[in-house]
Amino acid sequence: MFTQAKDFLNKKVKVKVDRPLGSKHPKYNWTYKVNYGFVPGTLSPDGEELDAYILGVDKPLDQFEGICIAVVHRTNDDDDKLVVVPEESIHISDEEIKKQVDFQEQFFDFIVIR
Repeated sequence: MFTQAKDFLNKKVKVKVDRPLGSKHPKYNWTYKVNYGFVPGTLSPDGEELDAYILGVDKPLDQFEGICIAVVHRTNDDDDKLVVVPEESIHISDEEIKKQVDFQEQFFDFIVIR
């Protein structure tokens, strides 16, 4: 059974960071402009653990616990991403989310779900 990304909205989430801020993508020629990881013990439709962008933190991390404020829902792919932030950053706008995740999401059609 797949984990539903929307179930994490407005909840505290623990993220294991496997692509820290400033690291290079293993296959493509881009640098991660935010910390990026996954929620251990979950399963998304792509067969991997549920991915998460960590916004509002300006240093590389190994792990993070924060609030899921949104879901980046790809409309042309089966791979939703959580948007997780520190508690003091819960008011980041949809426009700011789009700007910060564009380095990767520019290749997909997506909407931000709150």
